[in-house]
Amino acid sequence: MDKIKIKQVRSRIGRPKDQRRTLDALGLRKMNAVVEHNATPQILGMVNKVSHLINVVK
Repeated sequence: MDKIKIKQVRSRIGRPKDQRRTLDALGLRKMNAVVEHNATPQILGMVNKVSHLINVVK
């Protein structure tokens, strides 16, 4: 399965609670944090939901 790296590039401050929880579920708790996940449909859906706060690198 493909791996993707996700980096948080914008702040969670002032964002709706569901977006903050999505960042937590992805493992992103600080600015410029990078995590690696398998590219499952569930992860890609979470990435799509907070795409304005993160950058994705394959």
